[in-house]
Amino acid sequence: MSVLEQRMRGVLGGFVARGEVPGLVGLVHHRGETHVVPMGTLERGGGAAVAADSIFRIASLTKAVTAAAAMILVEECVLRIDDPIDDLVPELAGRRVLRALDAPLDDTVPATRPITVRDLLTFRLGTGQLLVEGDELPIVRAMRDPRIDRGPDGPGSGPDEWLARLGALPLMFQPGERWTYHTSADVLGVLVARAAGKPLHDFMTERVFEPLGMRDTGYHLPADKLHRLAASYRPDGSGGVTPRPDPRVWHEPPAFPSGGGGPGLLSTALDYAAFLRMLLEKGRHDGGRILSRASVELMTADHLSPAQKAGAETFLGSGGWGFGMQVDTRADRLYTRPGRFGWTGGLGTTAYADPSEGLVGVLFTQVAMTSPVAPEVFEDFWTVTYTSIDQHLTPISGR
Repeated sequence: MSVLEQRMRGVLGGFVARGEVPGLVGLVHHRGETHVVPMGTLERGGGAAVAADSIFRIASLTKAVTAAAAMILVEECVLRIDDPIDDLVPELAGRRVLRALDAPLDDTVPATRPITVRDLLTFRLGTGQLLVEGDELPIVRAMRDPRIDRGPDGPGSGPDEWLARLGALPLMFQPGERWTYHTSADVLGVLVARAAGKPLHDFMTERVFEPLGMRDTGYHLPADKLHRLAASYRPDGSGGVTPRPDPRVWHEPPAFPSGGGGPGLLSTALDYAAFLRMLLEKGRHDGGRILSRASVELMTADHLSPAQKAGAETFLGSGGWGFGMQVDTRADRLYTRPGRFGWTGGLGTTAYADPSEGLVGVLFTQVAMTSPVAPEVFEDFWTVTYTSIDQHLTPISGR
């Protein structure tokens, strides 16, 4: 057992032993060696053990996959980055924008320009999730309508109905003006499906999952894989967890296959590591290419100005945003450094790739986050990873 594996078992195992996390899978791929450490059980209180191929809801880790799917269509000239989305998403054409963020919904001005594909990729659509308490702002109250945003469980309606409801609301900001979370990725997922002429899941499967060998990734599961799905929990406020209501029937396709993560993809740590390794290798994989080097370099660059990041510091920290994922811009923690890219999933997952180290790290748990601030188990996973990789490592498994 390597130093890294020993430290993961010692540090992360404490969260399992204390009941803070029923089970988890930690994976680190570093310069050709892959280390996988599963711990705990799929359900609180015992039962089946978590394995390397256990399946988790990855929520917002879906966003990067959606961005990659969009870039495949950009490379094929089906989409163009700076073209308006009006033809394919007429529900969001001719936008009105709130005169002020706290204005009534009918106090608007015309949008200065159409929404573009780039706006969706960089989360500058002009509307999204805001970190504000309560429902004091009319637009926040309207966006929190469960028919528009039910968080990781999705709106419960199909894409067309969801877009019609979103399109009935004004934008919070002018297109391109500010970064706002999440909603851009859901619109991007609909755009990809319409541009490709097939359901989002089918396009992702054909162009991303099958080529990369991501056999356990998708928006639903065949019945014979359901026993590998980890139950979902949330913190109970006293150091333990409580079951999180799950409205989905996971062997059936969702009404809304969300490009943003609500409801997002199901995956394994091994599968998602294969996706990040493809990005780390500038679009290449063992069987060929998913994306060009130029596309991956564009996806993993920071596209936000300081003004566009304003107010998003709780989400982004000192970093920026590429296409569907965060990009670190400076080394201000043990594990951050310029060029590192990835994101977290609100149901308990984190995954990043670091080109400077040739490293991919993935931690899948089943405990939902309660804020954009990373939970301690995430922090400790990344600390252990970056403070162990210079020591002798002997892999226990590879892929």
